[in-house]
Amino acid sequence: MKITIATGLYPPEIGGPATYAAMLESELPAQGIKINTVPFGWVRHYPKIIRHLIYAWKLWQESKEADIIYALDPISVGLPALWVARLQHKPFLIRLGGDYAWEQGRIRFGITDTLDDFLKKPDTWPLRVKLFAKLQAYVVGRAKRVIVPSEYLKSVVMQWGIKEKNIQVIYSALYPLEVNETRESLRHSLSYSYPTIVSSGRLVPWKGFQALIEIMPDLRLRFPDISLVIIGDGEEEIKLKKLVEKLQLTNHVRFAGSISKEALGATIKAADVFVLNTAYEGLSHQLIEVMDIGTPIVATKAGGNVELITNGVNGFLVEFNHKQELTEAIEYVFNHPEARERISQSARGRSKLFKKEVVIKEIITMLNEIHE
Repeated sequence: MKITIATGLYPPEIGGPATYAAMLESELPAQGIKINTVPFGWVRHYPKIIRHLIYAWKLWQESKEADIIYALDPISVGLPALWVARLQHKPFLIRLGGDYAWEQGRIRFGITDTLDDFLKKPDTWPLRVKLFAKLQAYVVGRAKRVIVPSEYLKSVVMQWGIKEKNIQVIYSALYPLEVNETRESLRHSLSYSYPTIVSSGRLVPWKGFQALIEIMPDLRLRFPDISLVIIGDGEEEIKLKKLVEKLQLTNHVRFAGSISKEALGATIKAADVFVLNTAYEGLSHQLIEVMDIGTPIVATKAGGNVELITNGVNGFLVEFNHKQELTEAIEYVFNHPEARERISQSARGRSKLFKKEVVIKEIITMLNEIHE
C-alpha cells in the first residue's frame, strides 16, 4: 500500500500534524506501507492562492502512484488534496485536529467565544468565517473517512453535518520525550528558581497565555522567586511581551520560543507544574507527553482534556481563563509536594493507554479497510 500524506505542518515545525506525519513516516514502512509526505512548507513562501495552486500541482506529481491520499488539515492542504484525489479517482481521507473556521475567527475576525459557544450561534458569524465553515464542511464531507483524536472532536464534526458513521476516533499516540537527566540536575543546569511554571503551545488567543501572565503578580506575593517559562511562538508574541513589561515581570516570565523536542522534555521535567490554560484541544499530544514525564498538570476542562485528566487524580482541571481557579490549582501543587508523586504516578499510568503500538494498529486496520 502507498499513502501520500498532505500536511500543513512538518518537522522541525511543531504541532499536532507535524507530530502525526512524523509518526506515520517512522512506523508504517515497517508494516509494508510506503509513505510519501508533501508538506505545505514547500510552497508557503508563495503569495496566497498561488501557493495553493502550486501545492495542488506538487501533490498531483507526488501522488501518482499512491493508493490513498491522506490530508492532515481541512483547508490549506485538505482542499487541494480533495481535488487531486477526485481527479485521480483515489480514496481521500482526512484527519482533523480542530475547527478551522473557529480558529480563523479567533485570530482574524474578532470572535471571542469558546468553540462550544461559537457552534451554538452560526447566525452571528462574520461572512468570511461562514465561508470557511462551509468550505471546511465541504472538504470533510467528501472524505471516505474522517479521523479525529477524541470523542469531543467527533461531536464537533457531527455538528458540521457529517454523518457519524464516517467519523472514526483514533487517539493520539505517545512518543515519550526522552530525558535522561534527573529533575534536580536539570533545574541546576537551567538555573530554575523555585517554583517554576512551564506552558507550551502556539501563542494564539485561545491558548490563554494572557491570563496565565496576568496571575503572576498575585502568585509573586506568596512565591517571590516564581518564574514562568512559555514555549512556542505565534501571532500574540509581541502583545504578550508588552504585557510582561507592563506588569514588570521581565525577571519572572521568559519566552523560550520554538525549541527542540529534547529541550522541551528537559524544560518540562525540570518544572514544578505544567499549565495548559486553553479554550480548546482536540486531544493534546503535549499533555500525554507531560503525563509520561510526570510533571504535575493544571489544564482546562476544554475539549479532549477531560478524556486525559481526572481532576485531583492525575492532574487538576479548571475553567478556561478562570484566574482564581488557575491560581488556586497552581498554589495547591506548590504547597503540597507530598502529593506530587501520587499525581505523577497516576499520570504515567494513564499515559500508557496511548502507547504508539496500540494507535498504529488502529491506523493500519483503518487503512486496510479503505484500501480493500
